[in-house]
Amino acid sequence: MEPYKISIVVPIYKVEKYLSRCIESIISQTYTNLEIVLVNDGSPDRCQEIAKEYEKIDDRIKVFHKSNGGLSDARNFGVQHVTGDYTLFVDSDDWLEKHMIAELVENSLKFKADIVQTAFYYAYVDYLLFDNRYFQQDDPPVVLNNKELMAELVINERVKNFAWGKLYKTNIVKDIPFKIGVLYEDVFWAHKVMQRVGTYVMLHQPLYYYFQRGDSIVSSYTAKNLDIIKGLKERQCFIEEYYRELTDESYKVLLKTMFIHYNLLLISKQKDHRGVLRKELRNDIRKNYIKYKKAVKNDRHLRKQLMLFSIHPYLNVAYLALQKAMRKIAVNTKSFELEKINL
Repeated sequence: MEPYKISIVVPIYKVEKYLSRCIESIISQTYTNLEIVLVNDGSPDRCQEIAKEYEKIDDRIKVFHKSNGGLSDARNFGVQHVTGDYTLFVDSDDWLEKHMIAELVENSLKFKADIVQTAFYYAYVDYLLFDNRYFQQDDPPVVLNNKELMAELVINERVKNFAWGKLYKTNIVKDIPFKIGVLYEDVFWAHKVMQRVGTYVMLHQPLYYYFQRGDSIVSSYTAKNLDIIKGLKERQCFIEEYYRELTDESYKVLLKTMFIHYNLLLISKQKDHRGVLRKELRNDIRKNYIKYKKAVKNDRHLRKQLMLFSIHPYLNVAYLALQKAMRKIAVNTKSFELEKINL
């Protein structure tokens, strides 16, 4: 028997079609010393019944039922019942390679790491996408200290804000709850966890399948999507207090996110009554213009966007459209498409 127990927290809501795939991928892990905490968050479909069926056949599974409170509330509930040395969060429409947990544990012990992150696939119905812009699958692990980790987290390219796909020492996450009632709950949470980390390891073999639903971001967009900006602002205050050297980089990410959501609101005008939300974003950028200008001084593309947006947001939209058109016709433009694997 492996000496370390791994607790896996799976929040469940309206995933009847996908739940068996998720649970099967967990109970089939080559690493067997598992505690599988399934939290049915008041799902109105057959999820509770499916979870209970698995509980009968695998004594590592614990099923809990609670009234609906959202993903954060379900994760928080699950963590209260964790007894393992390590904790792993898995979303209930995702699934794992069968040796994922063994790889994560092995590397945690090898590098004395507080957190180990696996690479992942964006999983569609008939194909997978792998982000090979920075690393290849057979590259050796990357080991980060705390300052390097926080810089990567702010940039959000190689170290994502996602709670899933990472093996945590339980004592690091046990007393840091996810914020309830928000979208992008991981953005409000991750920096608080990472502050406690001494050693962080990144693996490049994709061992986690991040399932992509069919809805486009435009069709599913609502005002709640702006929660990500609230989360980034909270993190901005945290960065300015504890990691001042990352202040400008953090402001860049915040500004870039505001531009994206302004344009999404522009596309979804019917969801922004009288442009109130766009006006709030524009006023925020105007109010903090000096800080944003300082942050983007070495980023030609963002600097131009900020200048045009400050004159009129539509100028920035036109600039982005022109950039997109030029990329399409440029003969020597390098493609940054993700690696596609057909199923």
